[in-house]
Amino acid sequence: MRENIALALAGLKANKMRAFLTMLGIIIGIASVIAIICVGDSLTSYMTDTMNTMGAGNIIVFVSERGQSIMGMSMEASMPAIPADDDLITDEQLEVFQARFGDRLKAVSISNGMGNGRVQDGRRYANVSISGVNEGYALANDIKMVSGRFLTDRDSRGVKNVAVVSDFLVEAMFPAGTDPLGMEIKAYRQGEFKTYAIVGVYRYVPSPFSGFGSREARNTRTDMYIPIGVALQDATSQNHQMFTAIAAPDEDAEKLTQDIRSYWRQIYERNTKWNVDVINMESMISTMGDMMGTLSTAVAIIAAISLIVGGIGVMNIMLVSVTERTREIGTRKALGARNSQIRMQFIVEAIIICLIGGIIGIILGLTMGNVGASILGFPMSIAPGVIMLCVMFSMLVGVFFGSYPASKAAKLDPIEALRYE
Repeated sequence: MRENIALALAGLKANKMRAFLTMLGIIIGIASVIAIICVGDSLTSYMTDTMNTMGAGNIIVFVSERGQSIMGMSMEASMPAIPADDDLITDEQLEVFQARFGDRLKAVSISNGMGNGRVQDGRRYANVSISGVNEGYALANDIKMVSGRFLTDRDSRGVKNVAVVSDFLVEAMFPAGTDPLGMEIKAYRQGEFKTYAIVGVYRYVPSPFSGFGSREARNTRTDMYIPIGVALQDATSQNHQMFTAIAAPDEDAEKLTQDIRSYWRQIYERNTKWNVDVINMESMISTMGDMMGTLSTAVAIIAAISLIVGGIGVMNIMLVSVTERTREIGTRKALGARNSQIRMQFIVEAIIICLIGGIIGIILGLTMGNVGASILGFPMSIAPGVIMLCVMFSMLVGVFFGSYPASKAAKLDPIEALRYE
């Protein structure tokens, strides 16, 4: 075996360009698979960690059309169906719900999106997305405060024009070193403006895809939170289509999800068109992981087709090698070499070609995956088992596509081989 490996390496060294071109298909195939799986695993890991920080105990309750199951969106229609006001969840129903599950809940988060706007003062401006939220929103979404406080239910009941803004907005709107707490800002939305007093500043965490846009504080659109009571004054409905319940620390999230689902479905059992669906963050993380894994695997399989092309290239060059070394094969057989020894010589050579190509492909794939993950803005992640699998697969390609040329070499008649010119 040691002699076969030495012969294979000597043959590759003697024909460097031909060897490289032979390996190219293997290199491209392995690099593509590694890079795709690397970026896919990194994205899945980032999204899973992000959702986990929001809280695995978060339970999302939403009104959806009967027969549909994805966050209230119709699977058949091109546009999501919109429930009537009477089909939504009222504040009174929410209060009864909180009283019913009070000991099993840590908080309830309610939000109402009001659309995009702009905070402006002279030449200074900052783009914002305005949302009306309640006190539990910060807990459900893991909002980290830099200074001041988050909104309270008292702000909502008192209908106070206060706001919690991002540190990016503060950077864009105020001179360095200015304390923004208590300062007033004017938010322009749909041709109107309202004045809000800043009561808190939170740390803005960019999404992994925000790196493609502007990095200027004023052009980065961040969330601006106002009391839900203030937001509902301008809303067409005072009711809610969705809210988030946060399970208590010692509560089984799955069991609580089932109990909440049963509770709301009893309330909506007389509604023939609309129902309430309940999902928890753990199941969403699991489903997302399965979907991303399936997608990465499917794309990797498509990329692996190039490995077959590379294997055919290996077979072709090995057939050429058998032809070039016919007299050598005849000499070895005349000196007593068995067919199995001749076969092993050529199979080892094919394995060495694919193994070296596989190692180069792995290095190239990891580099490409790292670059791709960096561009998207999240840390690279890949399972070591994937790398080992690629090494084994490249060796199997060598065995499979090297077997036929090896068998052809082993079956050569020694007399005819010695006479070969």
